[in-house]
Amino acid sequence: MTRRLMPVLRAALLVLIAGLPAAPLLAATPSSADEGVAEGIDHLQHRWAEIHYGLPQDEQAKALEGLADEADRLVAAHPEAAGLHIWAGIVRSTEAGASGGLGALSLVKQARSDLERALALDPLALDGSAYTSLGALYYQVPGWPLAFGDDDRAERYLKRALAIDPDGLDSLYFRGDYLHEQGRDDEARQALQKALQAPPRPGRERADTGRREEVRALMDTLGS
Repeated sequence: MTRRLMPVLRAALLVLIAGLPAAPLLAATPSSADEGVAEGIDHLQHRWAEIHYGLPQDEQAKALEGLADEADRLVAAHPEAAGLHIWAGIVRSTEAGASGGLGALSLVKQARSDLERALALDPLALDGSAYTSLGALYYQVPGWPLAFGDDDRAERYLKRALAIDPDGLDSLYFRGDYLHEQGRDDEARQALQKALQAPPRPGRERADTGRREEVRALMDTLGS
């Protein structure tokens, strides 16, 4: 998920208002017995990591747009698979941060819908990743009247994510980032230190490496 959606979305939405006629690599190995669903999730999470952590910034939006199309096709084929809805939301929220512009708000709204659908289907899917991703959206996007950002709701989602996955790299990273945004740096530092101790996720090596780099970068921001 993008490091910071708020500046991008605020700029985009101000343009919209002035000229009216505008994300956490998250999921663990799937538990679904449906082989097609498991393969789809595996493909989306691997390709997402390749794009987000491997491509130059100016090439990411186009690649993520294509991946979002793939995610939509998988969701259409398996509409009851919560994990696919989660990854559709993750891809779209990352695309919003990478592309910016007037389409960013539409993308984050779609991402929210994807993640809310996942919660309705199975709130525990992929170790509660829908809660993590929704929490990240709610603190990163602007609030009303520009968008739907809500720090209180973000905290509720992030706490729920940690209750499900207390030792998860992503749940701890986004909790730490949120706490830093709230000026609660001592608490943020504790969450980030714990994130660095999170167990590796088999098959998610690229995502783990990239996320740990983000954790360390944020800890450097916090200082000693």
